[in-house]
Amino acid sequence: MELKTVLFYLFAAVMTFAALRVITARNPVHAVLFLVLAFFNAAGLWMLLQAEFLSIMLIMVYVGAVMVLFLFVVMMLDINIERVRQGFWNNLPLGALVGLLMVGEMAVVLTGRYFGLENLPAHAAPANYSNTKELARVMFTDYVFPFELASVILLVAIIAAVMLTLRQRKDTKSMNPSDQVLIKSRDRVRIVKMAPEIELPAAAPASTKEGE
Repeated sequence: MELKTVLFYLFAAVMTFAALRVITARNPVHAVLFLVLAFFNAAGLWMLLQAEFLSIMLIMVYVGAVMVLFLFVVMMLDINIERVRQGFWNNLPLGALVGLLMVGEMAVVLTGRYFGLENLPAHAAPANYSNTKELARVMFTDYVFPFELASVILLVAIIAAVMLTLRQRKDTKSMNPSDQVLIKSRDRVRIVKMAPEIELPAAAPASTKEGE
């Protein structure tokens, strides 16, 4: 068995385990960390497929930025885990049905005769071919509108995450930025003129008795 095949099965097994732990972990922070592990293994699979740009972007963008944002939001929201778990068994049949439908669709796509790798046209890349340049050309020409739409959705998600953390909590202190901007220096610093203190003369030492 080749090393590339061994790495593929290793990355695939760890990514599958991490994906299952994302939805079965009791702690939301642990679920986010398992999702980071799944992204790392997905990046390894893309590296095996010679998609270096996508692999590096997955680590830099998702693991380095998006998942840090997810972890920040999960930790700042202070989610009540017991309350979230309420009604889990009532929604389990619907969730299982949706999961089975997704598995069936993936099976049709991956095992169908119209979607197999052998049906893809042969692509002989020249010596100076750059998949990064080709990806950028397609993204910013044919798919520029979906790309901009995705960026707007991410911006809305960031704003929503920030607004969720600004809710009023018990025993917390906050500042209003607009009030801070309007503050003048004279409202915060007051110079007080005080008269100089008069130094008192030092007390004379007590006289000693004769003979001592």
